[in-house]
Amino acid sequence: MQHSDVQAAEGTGTTPAVQRQAWLRRVLWLVIVLLVPVAWFSMQHDPYAIDGDAVAYMDIADLIRTHQWAGVVNAYWHPLYPAMLLVGQWMFHPTRATELYAYYRVNFFIFLFEAAAVLAFTTSVCRLRDAAWLGREAPLAQTSEQNQGSAFVLSCDGLRLLGLGLLVIASQRELTLGKVRPDALLQALLLFAFSAMLTLCRPALHSQAKSFGISERWRCAAAALMGVALGFAYLTKSFALVVSLLAIGGVALVQWLVLRRRLAQVAVLAALATVCFAAIAGPYVAALSHQKHRLDFGDSGSLNYAWYVGQTEKFHLEPWQTERFGSSDVHLLHPERQILASPGVYSYKALRYGTLPVWFDASFFNERIVTHLRVGQLAKRDARNLVLMVRYLLNHPEAWLLLGLLLFLGARLRLRGASFASQSFLLLPAALGILMWCIYGLVNVEERYVTVAYLAMVLPLFAALRGEAATSDNAASPPGFAWRTQATAASACVALLCLLALGESARTAAELRREQSIRGFSRGWQDSPMFDVGASLRESGVPQGSDIACIGTIACLNDPYWMRLAGVRTTTEVFLNHDQVAQALSALPNRGEVYQAVQREGAPVLVGHFDPADLLTSPLAHEGWQRLGRTGFYALPLKGEPASRPMESER
Repeated sequence: MQHSDVQAAEGTGTTPAVQRQAWLRRVLWLVIVLLVPVAWFSMQHDPYAIDGDAVAYMDIADLIRTHQWAGVVNAYWHPLYPAMLLVGQWMFHPTRATELYAYYRVNFFIFLFEAAAVLAFTTSVCRLRDAAWLGREAPLAQTSEQNQGSAFVLSCDGLRLLGLGLLVIASQRELTLGKVRPDALLQALLLFAFSAMLTLCRPALHSQAKSFGISERWRCAAAALMGVALGFAYLTKSFALVVSLLAIGGVALVQWLVLRRRLAQVAVLAALATVCFAAIAGPYVAALSHQKHRLDFGDSGSLNYAWYVGQTEKFHLEPWQTERFGSSDVHLLHPERQILASPGVYSYKALRYGTLPVWFDASFFNERIVTHLRVGQLAKRDARNLVLMVRYLLNHPEAWLLLGLLLFLGARLRLRGASFASQSFLLLPAALGILMWCIYGLVNVEERYVTVAYLAMVLPLFAALRGEAATSDNAASPPGFAWRTQATAASACVALLCLLALGESARTAAELRREQSIRGFSRGWQDSPMFDVGASLRESGVPQGSDIACIGTIACLNDPYWMRLAGVRTTTEVFLNHDQVAQALSALPNRGEVYQAVQREGAPVLVGHFDPADLLTSPLAHEGWQRLGRTGFYALPLKGEPASRPMESER
């Protein structure tokens, strides 16, 4: 050997690749150790981010605790994430005023579960990649050092680091720990399912790549694990049903048509995965079908298609309002009861569950909406979703910038002439990711929906990057030198990306902590006027469990958590889709009739969100509206006739 780095490696008994792997492994362990306190610190100071979806999941958790199974079975929201929230109730014993902190901590543990899923997925990608390369492209007698021109740029530890870095970045944006949403749990379960799916594609023990092979017993275990993970994913969101069918069918076709396994073996594994999936998901499908009196797997997909593509009205749809049907046939079984036509006053008492029944189970008030396919409407929505996809990619530039840098340094994606079997670690998860993105693209694309599809495409793509072959006769560039340089540079870039992502999370959390301490809050979840609204409404004497009324979009729909904090249900809504609710209400010629209609429903109070300046200069100032704390929420007592007394504007 003529080169000092190689001579030093020989002198120590290690190769440059082994040395690089050693420091990369140390960086990986450092990131794993730092991940826990950084995530905990971020969770403590993540801002308040509750909406109607979150309140519905909290309500279902309460119903599980009280064994009200008829309310738990819900065609729009599925029960696994509420069950996780219930675990948080059991572990931390919160009050209604402190329950949100318990749910933040549940999200912290789900994040750690996500991290484990990312590690499992990247490990499966690497093992299948190495098995495919050693078994089909390189003789077993040759080592990776002797085939450096074909070696991959990122090692398994490098790919694990990249996965964790991208997960941390996603948790800073669309999957923050303060969002009471099931998307992070769904992502973790799908990644575990994909890990098992890739394990099924690995060669048998007797193959040439023996060190990467698995026995038939472990293959059966992987099929069972895949089915179980997909079953729990379905209990998280109904969208996972489509992914489950695609994953089970896709891996079966790959094993039969590409890997040339016997049809009987493929059928047994597919059946095992299907049976495990059905054992987990089947009871809920049966309960849901019994409730709806038809075979039903969940209605969230069909309803969102009706709302976003069919242009069917989302709220307050009545059977005679044909102009609001869009391209749907509407034969509602139990529509919202309209109490007054102008302005619209609606009752939700037909559904006896939920803090805000109209959003607790959207399928109840919108049952029997069938949307017809219209190409023009679908194309218009797809064009909008295409814009959202591009926006997602622009909002996640780190991976693409890193990919461009590695390509500039000489890494290449070499698919030409390679068989599908040798590239299955890339093509199979990438195909699933593309299909998932396309399914969402037909209806509605949100960043939290497509993150798992993004990871399924991007991580195998980085795993497939290979180093440039170096065959120069120059003594300064021996065989393998260019590849070692590329691999070292790629590992350093990935390690830097991951550490910078962790540092940015800690910096953001520290900045939030500073801002919250200035406003007098020790944790992020406390920083919301909703707590003041709920406490003030309780102090005003409204009985716990009362059915109250609300007016305006802000008070009724944007964030109904104040209702839950006050311990009330909102079963009557005065619909005023207006930015200046106080002005719109004061301009109504039949305002007294509106109050009387709400009173007849038995609501002890009517709550709205007004601009205090508008309220002080309007006739409403003499109707008894009482300000709830120092917020923009006001309450009008409705027991008896509305009083004609000056408003309590400040407390």
